[in-house]
Amino acid sequence: MSLRLDMSDTTTFKVRPATLRDAKAIAELHNSTVREAFKSMLADTPVPTVPLEKRQAYWREAIEYAEPQVQVALDDDKIVGFVGFDRSRDKGTPPTMGELWAIYVASSHWDKGVGLALWDAAREGLQDEGCTHVSVWLPIANERAMRFHELAGFKREMSTAKTVPIGTVKIEEIRLKRPLN
Repeated sequence: MSLRLDMSDTTTFKVRPATLRDAKAIAELHNSTVREAFKSMLADTPVPTVPLEKRQAYWREAIEYAEPQVQVALDDDKIVGFVGFDRSRDKGTPPTMGELWAIYVASSHWDKGVGLALWDAAREGLQDEGCTHVSVWLPIANERAMRFHELAGFKREMSTAKTVPIGTVKIEEIRLKRPLN
């Protein structure tokens, strides 16, 4: 499970704003990627996922109201990743603090540059909104996601570690942060 940010091994993917028609594909990708990413973190425990209809309704509303802003990455015409970003939802953060609410890439496209393309789109969108910093909450045990974000310049804020329920399972999460410049 190595993460390469070596651009010689990557492809350029088209990233565009999500449309309402994309909500189902985003929801399906979200659930399948959660299952894949959490498999190694939860050992023999079944991976909890949100029912597809509920997940699709969430993403339809997010796309419709741009909260968060949603961008999708395409391989030809197929959605292979998405990112949701906006102002930070954390209490007490300044209005210049952005947040990656979600960033997911189909496991078939890991290590191919999709995450990097989505991160670039989110960074540009947050800068356009006047954000100077960005944060993301990640499960500590998700080594792939942690490595990706740390290679992208995020630093762990150790004092933010907390336990959160995901279905019937509890996981440890931590906030990572970086400047947008």
